[in-house]
Amino acid sequence: MFRRKLTALDYHNPAGFNCKDETEFRNFIVWLEDQKIRHYKIEDRGNLRNIHSSDWPKFFEQYLRDVNCPFKIQDRQEAIDWLLGLAVRLEYGDNGMFCGEYIVLERKGGKGVNNPDFKAGVMALANLLQIQRHDDYLVMLKAIRILVQERLTQDAVAKANQTKEGLPVALDKHILGFDTGDAVLNEAAQILRLLHIEELRELQTKINEAIVAVQAIIADPKTDHRLGKVGR
Repeated sequence: MFRRKLTALDYHNPAGFNCKDETEFRNFIVWLEDQKIRHYKIEDRGNLRNIHSSDWPKFFEQYLRDVNCPFKIQDRQEAIDWLLGLAVRLEYGDNGMFCGEYIVLERKGGKGVNNPDFKAGVMALANLLQIQRHDDYLVMLKAIRILVQERLTQDAVAKANQTKEGLPVALDKHILGFDTGDAVLNEAAQILRLLHIEELRELQTKINEAIVAVQAIIADPKTDHRLGKVGR
């Protein structure tokens, strides 16, 4: 029941994970906190890492409370699933807006990955973001996910908000032009296209400013542009 989320998180053995094996379970919790969730500071993870301690269940119970997990230590499967969901959200974005790899991995059991519409959607996103083409569509989708993470992280959004303010945008009023077959991917593509358009506008503004500056210099009566001199 955990395979898809474990695969999305690059767990080393998603198919063979056995939560009933106590040692494997404890090592898994340590890995999840160290690599994905990172709720504790590194120096505060000692108790959780001490998997051979007889007090480890108490430490894990405290951990569940600290991350606001609604399940108790007795509800092992439910707690694991909740922690995995938290890890996926943290890994692919807190708002869950774009989890490309996770969405694709959920489709691996069917024909989604080889679906022509899916391939066309990935190719359209890659072209939109100017990402180099690859024969493996999952590789391209992974590159798209990485780029989105870099552009849409909380720090990037906060930095953008500090420099300028904008008006709310109704995504449903902007036609994407293609369909990835998934509503979440479609929304992400719409946002990326709007961001790309905004970047092009900023570039055009800078070009216009440069042209105006050059024209001002050339128009200066003290400037002999034939000689490459400004002033006397």
